[in-house]
Amino acid sequence: MDTLSTYLVLKSVFLPQAAVGLSANILCLFFLIFTLVHHHKPKPHDLISCHLAFIHVLMLLTVVDVLSPDLLESLPFENDFKCKSLFYINRVMRGLSICTTCLLSVHQASIISPRNVWLARFKHKFTNNMVSVIFLFWPLNLSLSSNIILFTVASSNMSQTNLLQMTKYCSLSPMNSIIRGVFFTLTISRDFLLVGITLLSGMYMVILLFRHQRRSQHLHSTSLSPRSSPEKKATQTILLLVSFFVVMYSVDIIISSSSTLLWLYNPVILNVQILVVNAYATIAPFVQINSDKRIGDTLENMQSVCCQLLTS
Repeated sequence: MDTLSTYLVLKSVFLPQAAVGLSANILCLFFLIFTLVHHHKPKPHDLISCHLAFIHVLMLLTVVDVLSPDLLESLPFENDFKCKSLFYINRVMRGLSICTTCLLSVHQASIISPRNVWLARFKHKFTNNMVSVIFLFWPLNLSLSSNIILFTVASSNMSQTNLLQMTKYCSLSPMNSIIRGVFFTLTISRDFLLVGITLLSGMYMVILLFRHQRRSQHLHSTSLSPRSSPEKKATQTILLLVSFFVVMYSVDIIISSSSTLLWLYNPVILNVQILVVNAYATIAPFVQINSDKRIGDTLENMQSVCCQLLTS
């Protein structure tokens, strides 16, 4: 299969993936907000989940040029502005996705930690400052992605040479080696640190669940085993998200860093990277909706209300 055929296949796969992911995240965000308003007791976990769904909606919206490059060209703005805005927002959302998933994983690990562990003692301070932590993520990622604004240009700008072609209409212009090195080091350090913390907190939760299971088997017979607690179900859900997150973003980090260092990109590499990153953004809302009993109750209530309106 040649490069063009591979590129077309990847685009045909990405189109339904983006549509499904965008719809699922919008629904997840709507139900989470509706549930929070209805129950009047927002939990830190709910705030993090809302933030993650909102980020993934914006992330999926920014790939409009990959879905339809001509649509980007038809927008009534200068090509440079459109390219800078598109890639800047996408990179900021990617960073926020990594930060928020790491926060979600650490928060859940603190919830299920035994009381005598330092992470459990840290839980109350962590919970009380959750909103501040989330807001802190924004200036951090906005600043780390600022180089995209400076060096993203329209591909039609032929006054520059050695452009790194990203999409049909957008490219990266050559950067000063020092500037490129600084931003690359800061970005890759952030990614490795947060993905590493997420992985460690996931492993910690696995160990705690394994110990809890062994203790339960020791205290109860298999026929009288207790039902899974809400904390255990939530932990298993987050472990599923964390596992998928670590794999997908590890592949993304490898592709992104190698492409930057080698100054080499092509449509196939770009589309593989987009498929990998957006796979997590597509799967996450389904896992959240399936695991949250309150969202299920909300759906049942809405269904009953609709049935009453139709039958009245």
